[in-house]
Amino acid sequence: MVDDELQGDTQGRCKVVGSNSPFYQVMPASNYDQACLQDLLPLYYKRLFPFAQYYRWLNYGGVQKNYFQNREFSFTLKDDIYVRYQSFSTQGELEKEMQKMNPYKIDIGAIYSHRPNQHNTVKSGTFQALEKELVFDIDMTDYDDVRSCCSAADICSKCWTLMTIAIRILDRALREDFGFQHLLWVYSGRRGVHCWVCDEAARKLSVAARSAVAEYLSLVKGGEQTVKKVVLSDPIHPFIRESLTVVDHYFTQYALQDQDILGRKESVDKVLALVPEDVRKDLQQDFKNEKKPETRWKLIEDQAIRKQSTAKKGQHFEKEIMLQYCYPRLDVNVSKGVNHLLKSPFSVHPKTGRISVPMDIKELDTFDPFAVPTISLICEELDRPRMGEEDEKSEDIKDKENEKDGAERRKIRDYKKTSLGKYVKYFDRFLDGMARSWKGDLLRKSDLQKEF
Repeated sequence: MVDDELQGDTQGRCKVVGSNSPFYQVMPASNYDQACLQDLLPLYYKRLFPFAQYYRWLNYGGVQKNYFQNREFSFTLKDDIYVRYQSFSTQGELEKEMQKMNPYKIDIGAIYSHRPNQHNTVKSGTFQALEKELVFDIDMTDYDDVRSCCSAADICSKCWTLMTIAIRILDRALREDFGFQHLLWVYSGRRGVHCWVCDEAARKLSVAARSAVAEYLSLVKGGEQTVKKVVLSDPIHPFIRESLTVVDHYFTQYALQDQDILGRKESVDKVLALVPEDVRKDLQQDFKNEKKPETRWKLIEDQAIRKQSTAKKGQHFEKEIMLQYCYPRLDVNVSKGVNHLLKSPFSVHPKTGRISVPMDIKELDTFDPFAVPTISLICEELDRPRMGEEDEKSEDIKDKENEKDGAERRKIRDYKKTSLGKYVKYFDRFLDGMARSWKGDLLRKSDLQKEF
């Protein structure tokens, strides 16, 4: 029997026909139509969602009993129907339920003391969130006061640099300052990024410890009414100095050129509001004669150096400006709570149709959110002949040898036929790194149990 595929008819409506139909003309991937999502999702969950890798991730090598079974999933269904406290015993059970419900959005929650789907049957007060990955949520809307190219949910290549800077700063700090190794960076599918810190030590952190990590990483503080949101003191902490090195690498291109923060009068006034009053007057006079943004910034830096040499206490206003305009803005509440839900990797963003995909940090500077595939694109690609398919046959033979179930083999080949394939490959690499740690843990535990 031929699998059903989604098509777009000449009136732009969605309809399902056989994939070998002579009328097989799928809507262009760039023209994602939200109204077609309910027809696309069954195909996505049946043939493209990487269930094997997904289960491998959340089962964490089976080192801890009931780890996957006690995990909360929540599904957002059509018409914003929200279903919490879903849990599953096996990969097959998860797969079956997702294919039945076809969620518009998937969120992942904590590991609980009991099965989440039985939370109403346990004694009051005993159902507790025990563990969860340490997570971070960075949303472009939190930068609206410092970006001029876009606002609200809109993004472009100019402001996306903010996400690149955020990942560079946080990834370095989490690895070097805290010693974490297994960081999964994920594009949200629309306007931000998520980080899942998957080390065992991170998953076991208390609320107090999560709060401490989040506060350590937070520099930009204050609401809309706060003009100066970054205040530095002497001596500048090594973490802040490392962060400034990252910001400095991107600052000229991003802030001075792409955002033109020292170009228009309105944006110049916002910058000058962040410097001491006496310096502000000098700079306002200097700026009348100098219009070039790079030269104006040099004047600010020179004033900061002069002020530092004469002031009794540190004057770091040029660094404070750089950090206020470029430093990551964290939703700390997401990071603090063990029971806080976060959107799952490989969930589809209903507004854009883009898949929430893992990111390869080695290719961070070339990551393009607009090149991330939409669900309409990958469903279209499923039966489109592709260049290089012959070269992949040997890989598929290996897959066949490694997988027992025929349907599972076909799914492996299916995502490889699409532009989702490279992102699953990133995920595989991440999982391989974690698997090496699991094996090391198991070996250490077995050594400790040996009697000499």
